[in-house]
Amino acid sequence: MSYIIGMPCDGVCDTVCVDVCPVDCIHGPIDISGSGREVSGMSKEELKGKQLYIDPAECIDCGACLPECPVKAIYATEEETVEVEGNDESVKKNYEFFNQSWGGL
Repeated sequence: MSYIIGMPCDGVCDTVCVDVCPVDCIHGPIDISGSGREVSGMSKEELKGKQLYIDPAECIDCGACLPECPVKAIYATEEETVEVEGNDESVKKNYEFFNQSWGGL
């Protein structure tokens, strides 16, 4: 299980969560090894559909990112993500970004 970045991050890509992560497991939105810096200078329109992702293989579930997210886009569990957002699209997107498959709930 891993922390999940959900829909509120779409179009925001604030990297304060990246700065506090002790294991550097937050990446994207374009570069799989990036840390959000690749969007600096993009317009609001260009940011649409882009967000950051947490690599489930790297995340140590420390929770350091949770209180830092200015748009409250980080969920503590996959289940919470589905419950709050009403579907599992954000969970799927997180896994797919890292070319991993998610088995579902």
